Amino acid sequence: MFVLIWLLAKHLPIVIASRDRLSPSRRLSRLLVLCSLSVTPLLAQVPPEGPTSEKAQKSYKEALEEVPKHRTDFALDGFKKADKQDEGRCLACQRKMIQYGLELHEWKTAQTAADEMVAEAQGDKSVALAHFELGIVLLNEGRDKHKDDLFTRAHDEFTKSLTAFANFPEALLADGKALAQLRQDAAAKAEFEKYVQLKPVGEPERQRALRYITEPELARARMAPPFAIDTLDGQHISMDDLTGKVVLIDFWATWCGPCREATPHIREIAKKFQGQPLVVLSVSLDSDEQKWKEFISKNGMTWLHYRDGGFTGSVANLFGVKAIPHTFTIDADGVLQDEHIGDASIEGKLKKLVARAQELQAPQKLLR
Repeated sequence: MFVLIWLLAKHLPIVIASRDRLSPSRRLSRLLVLCSLSVTPLLAQVPPEGPTSEKAQKSYKEALEEVPKHRTDFALDGFKKADKQDEGRCLACQRKMIQYGLELHEWKTAQTAADEMVAEAQGDKSVALAHFELGIVLLNEGRDKHKDDLFTRAHDEFTKSLTAFANFPEALLADGKALAQLRQDAAAKAEFEKYVQLKPVGEPERQRALRYITEPELARARMAPPFAIDTLDGQHISMDDLTGKVVLIDFWATWCGPCREATPHIREIAKKFQGQPLVVLSVSLDSDEQKWKEFISKNGMTWLHYRDGGFTGSVANLFGVKAIPHTFTIDADGVLQDEHIGDASIEGKLKKLVARAQELQAPQKLLR
């Protein structure tokens, strides 16, 4: 029995413990939520108020203790309990309820918290933020359930947010996405253009919004999260810089046995598609930079590399990575097409996507 357990553990992905309520078929849709969660509007810089009652404070503290254990659903239950004990006036609880409600697709919980925020909001900035939060919940629920009435309600909330505080970039971007879902492309384009004017050149989200302006259909797609990194060989790349190429992102670490076993497979893919419109990017969760570099050199890993430092790294967080090895396949438009936890046969999918990328490149070559 011990030998059987050891063999199973040796070949299973490394996973952070969590009772995940989402089925595997919904992992990709969760990235849409995570993209929204990465928004940190200037309006939200002031720390939210915690619970006031003693019982609520205790429940809130216990919920916070579940977060580093990655027991998200337990944490959510705790924040709900604390908010109820505080009679629906705990802003910090409500923020957490929205955050983890979105992540777990607990739409009712997230919407209840956002409604409470709207009811309690005072002052233009607080009102703008509360309606923005409610809009984000409705937008993500609409994407999950494919319901236009939710997109319409989301647009209404973003409109209220912008009425309270006009120069709110994240509300403009989110409103553009809601309008795009409703096929109101001209109105969506106008919001994206306003957003671009308010954001600095070079920011990944601004770069993505520029693409939405010219290709509004992308705002309706399951796009890979926008990010920018400096790779091991000194290249500065962003997700949108890679438009026109298929991208395979491989999350791994040197301390992960299954990842080490999958390395020859990734190396084989990089070699097989060399010279074709495919980019392989390995994102390491290693904390030890030297071990990471030595492993790459020793194993002839000649493709692009970036060290994210752990499961809480910025890129891993954007993609919602909780287990490794974990790969994401992204097409030439930047749309998420597939993901796998553990080593998997992905060459067939890559071959089809690369062929399409080559077809898209052919007319461009003729015009040169």
